[in-house]
Amino acid sequence: MEVVVGTTPGDAARRAAEAVLAGLPTDGDRDPVLGLATGSSPLGLYRELGRAVAEGRVDFSRTHGIALDEYVGLPPGHPEGYRQVLLREVCGVIGLAPERLAVPDGSATDLPSLVAAARAYEERIRQLGGVDVQILGIGANGHLGFNEPGSALTSRTRVKRLSERTRRDNARFFTGLDDVPTHCVTQGLGTILAARRLVLVATGDAKAEAVAAALEGPLSASVPASVLQWHPDTVVCLDEAAASALRNRQYYDDAAAGLPER
Repeated sequence: MEVVVGTTPGDAARRAAEAVLAGLPTDGDRDPVLGLATGSSPLGLYRELGRAVAEGRVDFSRTHGIALDEYVGLPPGHPEGYRQVLLREVCGVIGLAPERLAVPDGSATDLPSLVAAARAYEERIRQLGGVDVQILGIGANGHLGFNEPGSALTSRTRVKRLSERTRRDNARFFTGLDDVPTHCVTQGLGTILAARRLVLVATGDAKAEAVAAALEGPLSASVPASVLQWHPDTVVCLDEAAASALRNRQYYDDAAAGLPER
């Protein structure tokens, strides 16, 4: 696991974008598959990817986008449904074709249909050849995607109930807490771990405790993001505030400096 600390949120976003670009295939044998997270943490990263597009360093027109999760019960076209969020915040920013964006289907009103939709989503990822780079944020309670504390570490895409803390955190996107859905369809932790590279970006002191628990605490279902420790190619990009609770900060900085010049 590589931990990179930037001096500002913008610096962390820039470093995260470079980690994403370095992990995407360039051989042309198949279309790249980019896993997409919502929330405020990745917004700077997406802007940096958009800048790379404008500079001619990358072209996402043939890339497939795979969303981490979706709410259950929102009507089609709801502005806070994650398809709409990603259309606004990613497709329009990096030039990802809307028809190449896949989002879990949370529109069903009965559990068997939602379970079937989750299985279909897993199959879609398999058909695309798997995710090349999965962009991630982290919840203040350590959740990854919508895998709340207590999630099985090998779980696959499924229906989950949102914790009250997550619902309160997300209420700022709705008119109030009562309007925040109680359930979601989310990639499982095992699904996330199947991506070839993971790039997590976190900024602000509100994420510091969760970041430290995920990176330096025990591997535990109580901190779902601790599964990052299991992955062979994880890049974590933080700002100073999000890194403030790390015990091994000096080591991460020394490792990021690379080999000494001879």
